[in-house]
Amino acid sequence: MNATEALEYVEGCKKYGVVPGLDSIRRLLERLGDPQKELKIVHIAGTNGKGSVLAMLSGALFRAGFRTGAYSSPELAEHRDMFRINGKMIPKTEFAKSMEQVSRAAEELAAEGYPHPTYFEVDTALAFLWFREKKCDIAVVETGMGGLEDATNVIPAPLVCVLASISMDHMGVLGDTLEEIAAQKAGIIKPGSRVVSLLQKPEAMRVIEEACEKQGCPLIVADPRKASGIRRSLKGQRFSYKGLKDLFLSLAGTWQIDNAVLALEALQALSEEGFLVPEPKLRQAFGEVRWPGRFQVIAGSPLLVVDGAHNEAGAQRLMESIRFYFTNRRIVYIIGILKDKEAEKIIRLTCSIPEAVITTSDSANPRSTPPVELAELVRPYCANVTAADSPREALELAELLAGRDGIIVAFGSLSFQGKLMEGVEERQHAGKRPGSAAKRQKSGARSLTQHNSI
Repeated sequence: MNATEALEYVEGCKKYGVVPGLDSIRRLLERLGDPQKELKIVHIAGTNGKGSVLAMLSGALFRAGFRTGAYSSPELAEHRDMFRINGKMIPKTEFAKSMEQVSRAAEELAAEGYPHPTYFEVDTALAFLWFREKKCDIAVVETGMGGLEDATNVIPAPLVCVLASISMDHMGVLGDTLEEIAAQKAGIIKPGSRVVSLLQKPEAMRVIEEACEKQGCPLIVADPRKASGIRRSLKGQRFSYKGLKDLFLSLAGTWQIDNAVLALEALQALSEEGFLVPEPKLRQAFGEVRWPGRFQVIAGSPLLVVDGAHNEAGAQRLMESIRFYFTNRRIVYIIGILKDKEAEKIIRLTCSIPEAVITTSDSANPRSTPPVELAELVRPYCANVTAADSPREALELAELLAGRDGIIVAFGSLSFQGKLMEGVEERQHAGKRPGSAAKRQKSGARSLTQHNSI
């Protein structure tokens, strides 16, 4: 099996859907020798912020000299992005080798009459297998969805369980109330672990406290209100927290201070488990941390910002940052949202301020909301709305509408953002300045302001 064949195999596993529960992943990992049982793990759950916290923690541990694995999902541009050691993506040869082992075990189980492991179960097994193979000192693992029945929750007691911001998302699977969703997230808490949670809404906080008491786990609450001296720019932000003064974080976005405070408390908990990160290494890691697609500036003239706001809480936080950074600026949106997200709520929260909105999708993803359908939802809030056939067409039109001094904010599901960022990168490598492609409106883009009967 080569890397292309490995990717084709895992993509083919999407046909098995999403199946909550741990029986299948346990069988798969047992066939592989239960690699997860040989790893020391930090387990992260939450609705928003998991990936940013993972990037901060794994970067700090790596800079402190620990061989650090990191497993996150979904991928942004390339499938192998999900698997990293010391910040480096899994090489193609190792991806193929590990996938061959996982696929062999999965096919054996299917031949014996068991359900074939799902896409996410196959990836999760590969992550644990690779981390064991490479003898990681520690691994930072992000849940895919929820926690209690998430495939990553097969690990024994993590060194530290980290709970990022919890809000309403995936209600069809996780529950219809914040308490029910918090209970799913808190399902990663196991006896013997330390628990670090961001200060949550009271109803979620009560669920976490009860879970910690039931499992006999100490709870540390990271309170962003204790951060002081905050100074922000699009290049990053400075803040102080407890004994750390004037710490620079190279991530923009007003909410990233919350994630940073949570990561700092998690690192303190890890130090008590023998994973000490000296302050100079911590400062280095926070100063160079990158997490693509989270209020990230990827081009200029016009300024292009991409963000992964794909639920109500994410939309609220995005609006905080837009209002902070871009007051009195000409703003154009590019939006792409999956069908299982609360598109109408996201649009209602965000679409009252842009001068124009372009809707688009990743056409290769069957879960994508069709651009025309999404545009109809936008129209009551912004009359100047256009449906574009692809992220690249959307970008060309947005550049035309924004002008050199405007702001383009592309947000929503990461699958369409990955396509958009690929297009920007290709143009930059080709030596074209951002904005140069926006010389004409693509004939394939359909304007709702011009064509009402769609």
